Amino acid sequence: MGDRTGNRPSSRRSDGELALLRRIRARTGKAAGAGVRLGIGDDCALLKARAGEELAVTTDLSIDGRHFRLDWHPPEAVGHRALARGLSDLAAMGARPVAAFLSLGLSPELVQNIKAQSASKAWVERFYDGLLALAEKYKTPLAGGDLAQSPVVAADVVLIGAVRQGHALLRSGAQSGDRLYVTGKLGGAAAGLAQLARLAAAGSAKRTVSGSGLRIPGKLAAALEPHLHPQPRIAQGLWLARHGAATAAIDISDGLSTDLHHLCEESGVTAAVDAASLPIAPYAALDQALHGGEDYELLFTAAPGASIPRAIAGVPVTQIGRILRRRAGRPAITLLTGRGAQPLAPRGWEHFSWLSKPR
Repeated sequence: MGDRTGNRPSSRRSDGELALLRRIRARTGKAAGAGVRLGIGDDCALLKARAGEELAVTTDLSIDGRHFRLDWHPPEAVGHRALARGLSDLAAMGARPVAAFLSLGLSPELVQNIKAQSASKAWVERFYDGLLALAEKYKTPLAGGDLAQSPVVAADVVLIGAVRQGHALLRSGAQSGDRLYVTGKLGGAAAGLAQLARLAAAGSAKRTVSGSGLRIPGKLAAALEPHLHPQPRIAQGLWLARHGAATAAIDISDGLSTDLHHLCEESGVTAAVDAASLPIAPYAALDQALHGGEDYELLFTAAPGASIPRAIAGVPVTQIGRILRRRAGRPAITLLTGRGAQPLAPRGWEHFSWLSKPR
C-alpha cells in the first residue's frame, strides 16, 4: 500500500498515510491464512495454494455515483458490498477464498474527514469495519493493496480463490434437458435500492457527517438489508463443486435475465423460466426479481438425475426452469406465465450498453 503517483509526499502527508496504514495493518493482523504466507508489510504478498488446486482470480471496481453513493450508503455497507461482489464471483466458480487485496481511492473531503475523526469515526475506518467483518466471516485475509487520494471515491478489490484442479464451476457446461436452479431469493437488492432512493427523495433522513450516508429508520432495516449487506454464497458454491452437482453456474450480479443470457450464450443453449416458481424476496416485485441486480445468489444448472437438496448450508435452493436446445426462431430465454410463453429480454445491468444502441 502506498503512493503510486510518483510525487514525493510531504512529511506531514506521509505521516498521515503511514498512520492510517498502521491502523489498517493492526486491524488485519499479519493477514495469516491457510493460503497467505506473507501479508501486509512487504512489497508483495506471498500466497500458497494446496496441492492439486488451481487459483481463481477476480477483480471488481466500486465507484461513487455508479456502484454506491456517499450521501446514501453508510460506509460500512460500501465496504461490505465492495468485498461481497468478488466473493460472489468466487462462489460461482466453486472456489474457496484465499486472500483479498484492496486499492482504495479517497476524495479530498474524506481525507479531511480522517483528520476530524475526533468528532466522529472517520469514513475510511467505518468502510473497513464493513469490509473486514465480511472478510472475517468468510475467512478471507486482507493481504495487501494501495491507498491514494482521488477525485472520486473508488474501491478496487482483487480476490484470490482456490479450487480443486479441473473442478471449477463454469458458465459453459449447461446441456439441453438440464434443470435450472437459484439459491435464496431474488429481487431483494433492487427493492432495497428503490426504497433507499425514496428515503433520500423524502429528505426525512439526515446525515450526521459528510459522507456518512442516510440514517436508516429501524422499520426499514429489514427491507434494505439485501441491498446494503448482500451475502455471497461461498458455502453453496463449494458444495456444488465438491459434489460435482452443477453442470454450469454464474452469480446473479447483473440480474437474472441478463446473467441467464450470459450462461446460455456460453453454453450454446436456451432456457425456459417458470415465473410462478421464482423465489421472490419480501418487498420485491416480479420485475425486480427478473431484472434487478446485486442479489449475488447462485444461478446453476444440473442434470435431470442430479440430487439437488432443497437447501444447502441453510440457504433454500429452488428449481425455476430448464435448459432447452437452441433452435432457429426460439428466444434465448422464454418466460412461462399464466398468460402463456413470452420472450425474456436481458434487462439487467450492463456497463456501456449505450455503445450497442443505434445512433
